[in-house]
Amino acid sequence: MRDVIGTSRAGLAALMALGAALACALAAVPADAQNDERQTRYSLAGGCWAIQPASGGFLQRAGAGYNDLGTAPPRSEAFRLQATTLGRYLLYGSKAEFLAAGDGDAIVAASTPSPAADWAVVGKGDGQFEIRNSATDRPLLRRADGVVAQGSPGQSDRTTLFGFENSSGCAVYPEISLNATGKPRGGSTPFTEATGMADMHNHVSAFEFLGGRAHCGKPWDAYGVAYALVDCPDHYPNGAGAILENLFYGNPARTHDPVGWPTFKSWPAYDSLTHEQTYYRWLERAWMGGERLMVNNLVENGVLCRLYPYKQNSCDEMDAVRLQAARMHQLQDYIDAQAGGPGEGFFRIVTNPFEARRVINDGKLAVVLGIEESELFGCTEFQDVPQCTLQDVEDGIREVKKLGVSSLYPVHKFDNAFGGTRFDEGAVGGVINTGQFTLSGHFWEIEPCAGDEADNTIATSTGGLLPLSASQAADELSGDEEAGLIEGGFAAYGDGGTESDADPVPGLPVYPDPPHCNKRGLTDLGAKLVDLMIDNHMLIEVDHMSVKTRDAVLDILRKRGYSGVLSGHEWSDKHSYAPILGLGGMVGGRANNVEDFVADYEKYSKQRSSKYFFGWGYGPDANGLGQLPEPSEDGHPVSYPFKSLDGGVTFDRQVSGERTFDVNTDGTAHYGLLPDWFEDLRLADGDGDLTRDLQRGAEAYLQTWERAYGVAPESCRPAKQRIRRRGYGVFKLKQDAFDALRRGGQPSLREDDHYLYCVDGSAKARLMVAFDKRGAAVIASSAKKAKAGGIRVGAKARMLRGRATRRGGVWVSTKRGKSRYVYVVRGGKVRAVGTATKKVARKKRALKGYLRPLR
Repeated sequence: MRDVIGTSRAGLAALMALGAALACALAAVPADAQNDERQTRYSLAGGCWAIQPASGGFLQRAGAGYNDLGTAPPRSEAFRLQATTLGRYLLYGSKAEFLAAGDGDAIVAASTPSPAADWAVVGKGDGQFEIRNSATDRPLLRRADGVVAQGSPGQSDRTTLFGFENSSGCAVYPEISLNATGKPRGGSTPFTEATGMADMHNHVSAFEFLGGRAHCGKPWDAYGVAYALVDCPDHYPNGAGAILENLFYGNPARTHDPVGWPTFKSWPAYDSLTHEQTYYRWLERAWMGGERLMVNNLVENGVLCRLYPYKQNSCDEMDAVRLQAARMHQLQDYIDAQAGGPGEGFFRIVTNPFEARRVINDGKLAVVLGIEESELFGCTEFQDVPQCTLQDVEDGIREVKKLGVSSLYPVHKFDNAFGGTRFDEGAVGGVINTGQFTLSGHFWEIEPCAGDEADNTIATSTGGLLPLSASQAADELSGDEEAGLIEGGFAAYGDGGTESDADPVPGLPVYPDPPHCNKRGLTDLGAKLVDLMIDNHMLIEVDHMSVKTRDAVLDILRKRGYSGVLSGHEWSDKHSYAPILGLGGMVGGRANNVEDFVADYEKYSKQRSSKYFFGWGYGPDANGLGQLPEPSEDGHPVSYPFKSLDGGVTFDRQVSGERTFDVNTDGTAHYGLLPDWFEDLRLADGDGDLTRDLQRGAEAYLQTWERAYGVAPESCRPAKQRIRRRGYGVFKLKQDAFDALRRGGQPSLREDDHYLYCVDGSAKARLMVAFDKRGAAVIASSAKKAKAGGIRVGAKARMLRGRATRRGGVWVSTKRGKSRYVYVVRGGKVRAVGTATKKVARKKRALKGYLRPLR
């Protein structure tokens, strides 16, 4: 096996050379990288450069290495600066070679990337830079004879200074294509209503799941796609050793082509759960298709991790959280590096709804970190005795908040110290129940259901009795799109840690006929966790909770008036949607086949609450917890090219290396085909309601999250209003828009530069707060009893004579000060009154524009 794997690794150099020749793999070079007159260590990313020492000519190939005897570009060596992270690069030459540190002081041309070829570029002023090896801190330097060599660690003098000049003829570094043209849309202001889709349940960081060797490939690699999208070592040479993958398919003897980049013959596939589906360029394509918010759940299953024979990471679930959170920030840095510097990439990790709104309205993807684990904070239970304390929970909340985590699943696959789980069904349930026993010393226990709602039925192909062999479990799992790595893994290993059919899962209790309800509900410690989450403005995920646990959690939320509750991937009884939406929470459908997704929306979107903004989310569960959408059979095939739902981006078939994907035949084989799935949904959405509500998903999520942060829900203002020169009530001139939101609550409408609030007793009257770059610029109202400067709405226009000056249909008070009263007049009557900053009041056109919503 090692020889086979070693051969495949050695072949990566050839694959990279092949990738350079593929037109479909051309990576876009940022325009500012080629033309930026103010070069920085970041703006060099992706550019084609000639490198010139501070004294001497330009670098060129010489023997096994380089010297500075080259003439002006393009006749010197041309280097593509391929970012490995922020400020660090591979210097990729025109012959697809890498400038690298060799033995001793030598600099050589290497055929493959390595730490020896990874260079940190450090700005030294006046367009000069040092190029230092990232591993050794030894700089490039020009020797007196013109040869380029390595200096001493920490050396910094004139011989270590280099400049970069635009060049041409660079080799193209291999990369996956987007096959999309156009600019993703943002908002007109940072605080306006967000438009775009919300992925409520994803697992980008799951490449470190189950000890880090069960998942094959990863979202990025410092050395690029040829190193990121490779299969697991145990899958070579023909996939026969892919234990989890094969058991999920229901065929332990199944084989597949393990080669990822550039051929992708067998994977990614919508039903392949052990292969990477969220490579960063696929994420980027989904963002270009209108996705504006994504929840990435840090995930681990300690029970299965301890059973799985291959691992490189700790199986402690909180260690996994720490590692995966760090990986997400590393991914963000990598994406920023490709885009030209910190904050420049499309992928932005956010920790509160206000930051998220700014990111989305900047046209980028807001990434929310969550946790989905059964052993959260180490809080398992053994025979109903908690294995953690309240202090552990309090410390855990503080730690994960510092890690940037904003949402939690108190319960996942097993009963734990916080509450009972929602059972898995069938053979899946049998193997998970076995895991429950190994973790807690008891199997699932049921009690009569109190009402119409029930947990999933615990049943098996043997009529409620096990043992069930691994192969039988695999047969049961085959074709079950809700099953994932966790379920497949338990089916594979039972409690014995082998895949042998002779090693049966231990016998389970005999359960009566359904309905089945978990006897375990929310524990005292679980109730304290919920209170701590509320106190810390965290979002509470109720999927995977037993009915009894979930109802107790919802009771706490009602008593505390808390909206921060979510169900994002259909792992809660759908009876819970109405109470969740009634609290101001948000729900979303499992991102499965088009027909089922549309049917669920049509049925359950009717449970929306009129009190709150409504949008519909989706949960792809990519990277291990369930298959992606299969090809649609609804009779409405997607035609290429097509436009994004917002019309801003045009998509053709996605090309990854040598493979072209078509959603009609491949389904959603990877995350980058979500735009194609959105188009498939649009074609199946007869009245357009679903596509409208999908594009309201990000806003609905943000508003739920805002309320979790204490922002009051939308409410009407009193009809009697006295507007003073500084403002009205909590709204003050020059106040930041987000501060106005926190103090004044959620408006009825957020549009461009203003908030509109409804008024009691009137369908048309509005209180408006409009903003410019300095903050609130105009505060005005059309309420019948509103008054400003002694003039009320409805007064005759002649009352303004001597008090105000007419400027078209707007009057401005003559009284001097830092602000001015303003009045909208129409038909001889005052229709709205307000106050404006002195600067805005002086500008007739600007003032009329701000008051437009009330005119």
